[in-house]
Amino acid sequence: MNVAEVTAKAKVLLEALPYIQDFRGSTFVVKYGGSFMDDPDPTVRESVSNDIAFLSAVGINVVVVHGGGKAITKAMEASGLKASFVKGLRVTDEATIAIVKKTLDEVVNRDVCEALSAAKAKPKGLPGDTVLVCQKLEKDEEGNAIDLGFVGEVTEVKVKLIKKEIADGFVPVISPVAEGYDGKPYNVNADIVAGRVASALRARRLFYMSDVPGLLASPPDVASLVSTLKISQVDDLRKTGVIDKGMRPKVASAVRALEEGVQRVHLIDGRLPHSLLLEISRTRAPAPRSSMAESPSLIRSSAAELYDAHVLKNYPGLR
Repeated sequence: MNVAEVTAKAKVLLEALPYIQDFRGSTFVVKYGGSFMDDPDPTVRESVSNDIAFLSAVGINVVVVHGGGKAITKAMEASGLKASFVKGLRVTDEATIAIVKKTLDEVVNRDVCEALSAAKAKPKGLPGDTVLVCQKLEKDEEGNAIDLGFVGEVTEVKVKLIKKEIADGFVPVISPVAEGYDGKPYNVNADIVAGRVASALRARRLFYMSDVPGLLASPPDVASLVSTLKISQVDDLRKTGVIDKGMRPKVASAVRALEEGVQRVHLIDGRLPHSLLLEISRTRAPAPRSSMAESPSLIRSSAAELYDAHVLKNYPGLR
């Protein structure tokens, strides 16, 4: 390696210094989900794991909440059960909850921890029902009565247990299962869990990583990407159907997290290399606290030109 190459590497490190100084000691909650979790290309999975490992190594307290809906559906099909959803939430009977818990705790959580370990991070798998308490979900977000079976609404996050793992140098990895008041496990939407965990930990940032660019006004047209969204715009977008299906609980939990003190919420595409680090580098400057409730960066996505250069190239079906 010649002097020019060494100097260039030193310059990159120095450029990262302001971000490290700004965010060191902060808490980031990362919702890890989407088909990129199962991508056959190891570089896609490694990119996310490496980003999380990097953040942890420079003193940022990262807490991971993972999904696993596709793994659950696959396990259900193997057991002869058919998945059913209502407004983005899985209907979960007694047979289904047993599969849900086993798949999330013993398969998906383990896989996420192994990926982080390979990136030299120190993950600590936490079955959700050891740190989350819930009541049975009885109403949807519009207040209408709903019965999805063993589906819960998180009422308590055992913050001390999570903070202990952070203090011991671990990256907590939480599965979206909660303990009900009756002592039984309940399926809880991972997006909602991430929001509740971020609120309880007073996280500075909440990231939703998935396999879509963000909120699309006219899906699947990437050019219709809604790069930022105010809380005041959410109701209208729900009514027009822009916020629909799986995006509904994501946006609802993002709004609640902002209202409860999380500074910013970001929705980013995990397929884009190092999208987590790229997003942080684009949004370091803090917004005035007084403006957060009315005009927060509720949903932000990686720059459109980056999609032109990578996502649209590697995923031509999005064109």
